[in-house]
Amino acid sequence: MKKILKNKKLKKILSYLVLILFTTIVLYFSLKDNYQEIIKEILTINKGWLLVSFFLIFGYWFFKSIVLMKISRHYTKDYSFKDSLRLIVEVNFFNAVTPFATGGQPYEIYSLRKHHLKFADATNIVIQRFIVYQISIVLLGTLAIIYNNVFHIFPKNNLLKDLVTLGFIINFFVIVGLFIITYARRVHHFILNHFIDFLGKIHLIKNAEKTKDRFKNYLDEFHIGANKLLENKKEFIFLIILLLISLCCLYLIPLTLAYGMGHYHDFNSIECILTSAYVMLIGSFVPIPGGTGGLEFGFIEFFNSFIKPPFLNALMLLWRFITYYFGLIVGAIVLNIKRKGTE
Repeated sequence: MKKILKNKKLKKILSYLVLILFTTIVLYFSLKDNYQEIIKEILTINKGWLLVSFFLIFGYWFFKSIVLMKISRHYTKDYSFKDSLRLIVEVNFFNAVTPFATGGQPYEIYSLRKHHLKFADATNIVIQRFIVYQISIVLLGTLAIIYNNVFHIFPKNNLLKDLVTLGFIINFFVIVGLFIITYARRVHHFILNHFIDFLGKIHLIKNAEKTKDRFKNYLDEFHIGANKLLENKKEFIFLIILLLISLCCLYLIPLTLAYGMGHYHDFNSIECILTSAYVMLIGSFVPIPGGTGGLEFGFIEFFNSFIKPPFLNALMLLWRFITYYFGLIVGAIVLNIKRKGTE
């Protein structure tokens, strides 16, 4: 047990070190050429538009919280919006400090269990929220790709094209995989009775039967969660709409920051949303906490179609602070307040 805890602590420390390292690298390359002008742009931003940008990040959390609350209330009527908002903010922290944002869902289940929910119910809530979120991401990503193919607003950069394509494929096949897991019983049978046995024979799995039982329990829970989500189609569509609004709040932040710096005509709201969707497609497979490095690269390359340095660099740094570091800080504060309140 001590060894497991020690390994977890080492992984956490490593994640923090990687995050600090890549943040330092990003800051260096962002500021090295015109740091005085970049800092001037940041310091002279219109405070009203800056406040609007912070309202948008709160809007992003607000609509995600409604989705979590509505799903959770199918299992417990006592789950309030305040509970939901607090959990969304806390999950931001765990997603921010773990590769591929893998730390958020385990914590989400753990936190929901504190509301006297069964493990199966807590897992189903997280599964349902994940399904709706992935569908929303893929929908906006699809619109972004269609828009670019029609209007050709982004540079013909093979690397960027490949990265966006890869990000879209990953997110799309996650959705496909979710529905296969939910409905394809033959796939379940093959995995349980052939694939896991094969992994056991080549000694990649120590206990094939135990793995089968665990995998079967996971599939059963997933099947129950997905079917419960889809049995009320009107609510399912409503949840997707709420998450689309949530993502649009997040994706509009570069526009309000640009307005705050006096750039009112470089790009419009539609271009901003769809360009941000492209950026997020790249960030979805960067294995560094918060997608650090990949998201900044994507932002600079895609928004470079509308605006140029040093304003672009200043915009990116402010955008990154509001959409990532601010959530990390708020999440850490909320976690600390909650812990002290329960001690």
